[in-house]
Amino acid sequence: MMKVDLNSDLGESFGQYKIGNDDDVLKHVTSVNVACGFHAGDPQVMEKTVEKAFENNVAVGAHPGFPDLKGFGRRPMQISPEEAKAYVMYQVSALNGFVKALGGKMQHVKPHGAFYNMAAVDATIAQAIAEGVYAVDPNLILMGLANGELVKAGNKIGLQTASEVFADRTYTNKGTLVSRTEEGSVIYNKEQATEQILHIVLNGKVKTIDGGEVELNADSICVHGDNYEAVELVKHLKKSLIESNVTVQSLSNQ
Repeated sequence: MMKVDLNSDLGESFGQYKIGNDDDVLKHVTSVNVACGFHAGDPQVMEKTVEKAFENNVAVGAHPGFPDLKGFGRRPMQISPEEAKAYVMYQVSALNGFVKALGGKMQHVKPHGAFYNMAAVDATIAQAIAEGVYAVDPNLILMGLANGELVKAGNKIGLQTASEVFADRTYTNKGTLVSRTEEGSVIYNKEQATEQILHIVLNGKVKTIDGGEVELNADSICVHGDNYEAVELVKHLKKSLIESNVTVQSLSNQ
């Protein structure tokens, strides 16, 4: 039987600013990627999100991003490999402190936004991120874009890796995500998102925005928590996967 993880990026509120539908999304996913304070989140949000995840038996991962609260970590930054490694070590260690304090164990690390997209195509940055994760805990799973450089770097250094695909984003003919600056980059329709994921999971291919197809392997599926249709999307997607005889469970249980 096919198995796949269903994840969402959560814990992205900050102070008095609330983003996402964390409490509702947590009822339907198997893993969460928790913001670590650089692109979003703060210490109290981090603690609450981890606590809520454990209450819902959802696996927790760190979601390190660029230090860019105003840009939500989605603006590219020119950084050195040394900076990339340090950013990862700092943020993963911070979230891991809350995870341990609450009696749990961290499952994985998945970079956020522009950091994630850079790691998918830049082998040097990907290697630095993998080194940062390995330095904190070599037993952590490194999650990255399917077919991307980050997954390759993780495998090379000896980490367990997870290839991620997206329900609510469209793809280029190179297998990368269409930039959010372009029209049609985000999918809000739950039927369209589910159709895309079922094609990937069952057939190992994704239809690109220009009408072609690219081969992809899916260990984990992401639905963004700040997508205003996130709750209905993830509910419909999970139901459709189960009806297609796909087991939905966290990476650590696969």
